[in-house]
Order: sequence, then C-alpha cells, then structure tokens
Amino acid sequence: MSDAPVVTRFAPSPTGTLHIGGARTALFNWLYARGRGGKFLLRIEDTDRARSTPEATQAILDGLGWLGLDWDGEPVSQAARAPRHAEVARALLDSGHAYKCFATQDEIQAFREQARAEGRSTLFRSPWRDADPAEHPDAPYAIRLKAPRQGATVIRDRVQGDVTWKNENLDDMICLRSDGTPTYMLAVVVDDHDMGVTHVIRGDDHLANAARQMLVYQAMGWDVPVWAHIPLIHGPDGKKLSKRHGATGVAEYQKMGYPAAGMRNYLARLGWSHGDDEFFTDDQARAWFDLGGIGKSPARFDFKKLENLCGQHIAAADDAALVAEIDDYLAARGDARLGEAQKSGLKRAMYCLKDRAKTFPQLLEKAHFILTERPIVPDEKAARALDTVSIGILNDLTPHLQNASWDRDALEGVVAAVAEAHDTKLGKLAGPLRAALSGRAVTPSVFDMMLVLGREETLARLGDVTGQSA
Repeated sequence: MSDAPVVTRFAPSPTGTLHIGGARTALFNWLYARGRGGKFLLRIEDTDRARSTPEATQAILDGLGWLGLDWDGEPVSQAARAPRHAEVARALLDSGHAYKCFATQDEIQAFREQARAEGRSTLFRSPWRDADPAEHPDAPYAIRLKAPRQGATVIRDRVQGDVTWKNENLDDMICLRSDGTPTYMLAVVVDDHDMGVTHVIRGDDHLANAARQMLVYQAMGWDVPVWAHIPLIHGPDGKKLSKRHGATGVAEYQKMGYPAAGMRNYLARLGWSHGDDEFFTDDQARAWFDLGGIGKSPARFDFKKLENLCGQHIAAADDAALVAEIDDYLAARGDARLGEAQKSGLKRAMYCLKDRAKTFPQLLEKAHFILTERPIVPDEKAARALDTVSIGILNDLTPHLQNASWDRDALEGVVAAVAEAHDTKLGKLAGPLRAALSGRAVTPSVFDMMLVLGREETLARLGDVTGQSA
C-alpha cells in the first residue's frame, strides 16, 4: 500500500454550512494529497435523507471553492451508492463474517433497560449470532457483522499512535438494517475502499468508529488505509468551538472579509506546525505538510493570530488577484460589485492600501477615496477639518498644484511651501487636504491619494471644496 499513489478524501454531511473544523479537515487532506502528487476526493455523506439538503451541499461546495480547495473528479453521493453498500453486506453474510439478526427494536430496548437496572453492560449480544438457519423465522432481519469476542483490535494511527480496543467491548454492528438500508458505518468503509482512499484523515471524534470499521476491511480482505485522527478545534477558553466563541461557518469568514490565503495559512497552523514557521505560502504548505507535524492536543482558535496572518497575506498578494477577491467578497455580502473604473483605481491604489489592512473592510475603508465619486460628502470628523481658514489655504494651494510636476517629491515641496507661507505646519494642512480628497479622516497619505487620483481629479475635488470647481 505504501507504493500506491496517495488518495485522500473529505466526506462532509450536508446538514448545514461548512464548519471551520470541517474546512480544516478538508485542508489537511488537500495539502497531504497535493503535496504528494496524489488525488483529493470529495464525498457527500447524504444518507440522512431527513436532514440532508441540496442547499447545504451547495454551501459545502461554495465554502471549499472560496478556500481554493479543488477536488478531483465529481463529488460522490453516498446515498446514490446504497445498492453497492447492500451488496457488500450480503457478501459478508455469504462469507460467514456476518449473520441475520431477527431481534426487534423493542427487544433490544428491553434488554438494555434490564441490563441497566441490573448494573450489567448494555452491549447487545444477539441471540441470533450462532442460531441454526433452520430456526430462522420468516421475518425482517438486520445483517450484523460478527465481531471477534477475544483478543484486541489495534488502530495504528499516525497522529494518536497505537490505540487498542478489547474485542469483548466491540458490538456486532449492524451493516444492513431490517428495512434494507445500509448503515453509515458500513457505507464509509465501502466508499473509501471503492474510491481507492489510501489515507483517512479526519477528526478524532471518529476514532472509536475506526475500530469497528477496521473489522469490515479485514472481513472483506481489503487493504486497511492509513489512519490519522486529528484533534478537534477549541475556542480560546479551551471548550469545543461553538457559536458562543464567534463565527463557526466558513461562509461567515468570507463575509467578514478575511482573505482565503490567510484563512488557509491559519487553518493549516491550527493543530499542525513546521518548526516555528507562522506565515507561509500555499506552495510551502504543500511541500511541508505531513502527518507527523499534527499535534495530539486540541488547537485553540485565536482571532488575533488569524487577523495578523491575513494582514501579511494581503500585503504579499498580487494586486490584480486582490482586487478580484475583494469583488467576490462584496458579492458574498450581497453588496454592489466593483465597476471597471473602480477596479482600475483600486489596483492603482493598492500599493498604499494593503500594507496595514488585516481584512477587506479595513482596506476598503482606506480605499474610499478611489471608490467614491464627486461631489464627495465628508463624514462628521472630516467635515470639522474644513473650516474657513483651511478652505482659504486650499484655495491658495490649487494654482501651485496646476503647474507642479506630478511626482511625490514635487507635490510634497509644493504643499510644504504653501503651509510655510501660511505659517502653519505641513501636518496641519494634511487634515483639510485629506478631507477634501476623500471625505474621510483615516486615509493613505495625502500624497499617495494625489498620485493615485491624478492632477485633474485632485484639482476637481479641491475645487468642489473651495468653490473654484469648473
């Protein structure tokens, strides 16, 4: 099996949005496969027909798409494979590894209640396990796997180490219910085998399932995959991540304006490490990721670390790609998308926008000057900077800007000279200039804004404030 190409899978249930924990599981599977030239497959575990919805399936696909986790081939529907699952259950029956159990739900419930009352184990031992087929009634039956009663089942886990279960504590799990529908526990094994999955990387809440699922592999004579059960994600308080800690769904993080690259980087570091590296690219993550770097303890979600990493990824991003992602962010929020002129302006301005922004809302606030249109309505704080004296100074500045060379040094020289002529400091003139050009008090440098806007637009905005507008 070690020579086989790596095949991993992500197998979510479509009963809600893509949870942040599920997204990290998908990422780990994606990184492991992509870093080894293998395949990353997607299976939708939609056997719970009452709770599975097409909308939830689409939300999962959209969440993976936003994170940039591409999968190979078409997503597999588990529900559509029910006939194959039933076929394997009958093969187990035919080979003697399973048996027909005619016990009803009422009988099983009565047994458990009595066992509980008497302080005995509630593990159900079917009286039909060794029954003579001649004694079988003409009645509905479930197909149960014959679990070994002696010895132990060992899961050799690449994260948890060797985990041992005494076989006497394993039940004869149902593979096919009496109504002919397969159970999740059987379906998972059949699907993983048929899809050629070599590595099962999933949350450690599935670790107990692995011991029972291992028995199906052994009974069918199939290769057992490499197991890697990863710890769950906790909130900052050490309790399982939930809505009380903040957003838990991937879509919420997109709507909050976190860049996908920063999210990938942060989720990769959540429970996995490569030395002391915090910030890394996708290429580095694919090259470095291995199962040995996954810790055994639950990781704690830290919003400050997420923001810091996202800020670094915004700063390092390609400008055109950043503009495209911001446009998608606006669409995800239900806001108006950027026009072509706004995209062009935003790309031009990106050099002075992206260095300190940790999220897209922060970046867009600084970008207001290039995204807005004349006449600019200043906000309350900016309006206070435009008093009569300041407007008079801006009026004097305008003719100097009409003839200045449009480069940073020249513009700084002109503004400094006008400030000195009015016996004020350049910093004092920056406030009204900022208000006139953007209508905001927090912006990039006034000189950056003038360079991005160009001479014509800069003079027009000053003219709107001084009353000299054409």
